[in-house]
Amino acid sequence: MTPPPRDWLKFKHARFTARFPSDFRYSRSHYWMAPVEGEPRLWRVGFTKFATRMLGELVDFNFKVPEGGGVEPGMEIGWVEGFKASSDVFCVMHGAFSGGNPLLAADACIVRSDPYLDGWLYAVRGEPEEGHLDVHGYIELLNALITKMAEEEHQ
Repeated sequence: MTPPPRDWLKFKHARFTARFPSDFRYSRSHYWMAPVEGEPRLWRVGFTKFATRMLGELVDFNFKVPEGGGVEPGMEIGWVEGFKASSDVFCVMHGAFSGGNPLLAADACIVRSDPYLDGWLYAVRGEPEEGHLDVHGYIELLNALITKMAEEEHQ
């Protein structure tokens, strides 16, 4: 089980507000990574609140990597479809794919309603990608991205 985050960091920029677990790791591609308590080197991976806002409610998904299959950062491992958009799912870990979240089959909307606990996407036994960010680095990335999006919207 992924332990609940101990602390949350609040973020607000323009029309986007969110809370981010301060003890998770983050990718530049808007995934979070959290170690699974009691499971050596097992990490759960999910979409950040920013990513779920872009996708909307999740309606369908599929992972194409078999359990135990080798994965590496940047590797396309599946896809998701939301009401607003569809997207390939990329790996942000080095290691062995440990499967998708079984809760998604019953309620894929949990990815948006509870992205940091029960709404994880997949698990990998291994290590996060190089260059992953702590919560402060991810918030810096979001600030820059949202500022750029706002500027482009007004051009």
